[in-house]
Amino acid sequence: MALFSRNRPAGKAGEWYYCLKHGKVEEGPECPAKDRMGPYASRPEAEHAMETAAERNTEWETDPRWHDRDGTENGPGGGRG
Repeated sequence: MALFSRNRPAGKAGEWYYCLKHGKVEEGPECPAKDRMGPYASRPEAEHAMETAAERNTEWETDPRWHDRDGTENGPGGGRG
């Protein structure tokens, strides 16, 4: 008997996810990790996953700590190394 199954995503009941592929909220999860965001503590949090991600992206894009004066990135993975 295999310890891991490729057909069953890992997760627990009571954890909520947002499936990017199907555009729906799921409990458990149902879809593979590559297609979902989460886990979230509640269904409403998962329902707003895309809005939360957009807000966080905007915060990052406008955070002066992550950009040089010329507009290039200087944070992790950015233009300096």
